[in-house]
Amino acid sequence: MTEINWQKEVESRRDAFLKDLEGLLRIPSVRDDSKATDDAPFGPDVKKALDYMLELGEKDGFKTKEVGNVAGHIEYGAGDELVGVLGHVDVVPVGDGWTNGPFDPVLKDGKLYARGVADDKGPTIAGYYALKILKELDLPISKRIRIIVGSDEESGMSCVERYFETEEQPTVAFVPDAEFPIIHAEKGISELDVSFKDSKSDSYQAFQLVSFESGARYNMVPDKASAVLEEVKDIDLFKQEFQNFVASHDVTGDFEVKNNSITLSVVGKSAHAMEPNNGVNAGLHLVSFLGKFELTGTANDFVTFGRDYLYNDSRAVKLGINYEDKESGDLTMNVGIIRYSIEEGGRYGLNFRYPVTANMDRLKTKMETVVFEYNGRYTHYDDSKPLFVPQDHPLIQTLQEVYTNQTGEEATLLAIGGGTYARHLETGVAFGAMFPGREDTMHQKDEFSYFDDLLKASAIYAEALYKLAK
Repeated sequence: MTEINWQKEVESRRDAFLKDLEGLLRIPSVRDDSKATDDAPFGPDVKKALDYMLELGEKDGFKTKEVGNVAGHIEYGAGDELVGVLGHVDVVPVGDGWTNGPFDPVLKDGKLYARGVADDKGPTIAGYYALKILKELDLPISKRIRIIVGSDEESGMSCVERYFETEEQPTVAFVPDAEFPIIHAEKGISELDVSFKDSKSDSYQAFQLVSFESGARYNMVPDKASAVLEEVKDIDLFKQEFQNFVASHDVTGDFEVKNNSITLSVVGKSAHAMEPNNGVNAGLHLVSFLGKFELTGTANDFVTFGRDYLYNDSRAVKLGINYEDKESGDLTMNVGIIRYSIEEGGRYGLNFRYPVTANMDRLKTKMETVVFEYNGRYTHYDDSKPLFVPQDHPLIQTLQEVYTNQTGEEATLLAIGGGTYARHLETGVAFGAMFPGREDTMHQKDEFSYFDDLLKASAIYAEALYKLAK
């Protein structure tokens, strides 16, 4: 059989690829629970994007199946074993400041702009076209191939959890929702709430903490924080202390007096939880400032715990659970949510990204002594186990061979603190579609992908699927 020029095969379908991708990009598939129905659990636009992909598969002569109105697949081939590609069609909210309409795709200077073009509609279409090429060339394969499409990747991945309740696991699979070359390790991701209520501390009261608010999501470093205080004896002195604190830290602050209460506001810098040091946690800075003063009862426990054990410690060294391995690096801790009210008490929402050889259940138990010491308790715990596929696995070796063959570059193995659908697979890894050295615009305004990069990824995926399914 003559050698297949995969790149040429993709190039010959360039116009159709663009047309099908633009159709998907025009659907504003942001999850909207306010419009959820049984037929569209994440809202009508997300369902429309899922239907679009399945209709594309039907039109091109593939077998398709919808699962629970939240996921589906497009299948080709026959055989006992199954090769999978997992993409998603939901997107994050658009935010402000776009140059063009986020759902009006624009191709300019080689860049295709639209929300979701990089994450993950462009890569999903690249995977689909890889399968289409195999079918149209009528290549001999001995396994089935499925493009599995999810619609809730950005807010929990419940779509693939539901899918695998009734559908079989692929023998091997890859997820085009990250970067090249190959991500063979994804850290475990845990959420843990430490709460404080009804403490009986009798320390001297400098003032009363009425409320504290910072952050909305476990997986983001909060860039804003505010606290309301009452019964401050010397307001001028307190204001000077606050201004000195702000001036000596990497934050800005605001001090407002109204009637007998003071509102403190702090602004830091947001970042993704997988590396908290890329941000400036406004909430923890404000906690550490309040920690200079004595408070009464629950507020005292809440603030001193944050000051002593959470502030300025993204590796959880003070909690005694710092951990590192050569496969995936070190454990990180992000304090994504901070809340306090007199009625409800206080709460820290922690997000841990832990190495593939660590056990989060044990680490959580290990730090409990410190939590109890401050009259705290655990009120929420959710754990997504790590992913690790060893470098000598046939899946890794095949993907490495194909990537090097088509790019001429070494296919190094990467570990990340983020999470993809791969962690819901028995044997799967994230594989592209962003090439090394390219700017990452996922989740940002004016999100774009180089259109030629998407075509190149599709050529890599086509050869990979062929080799995995032969």
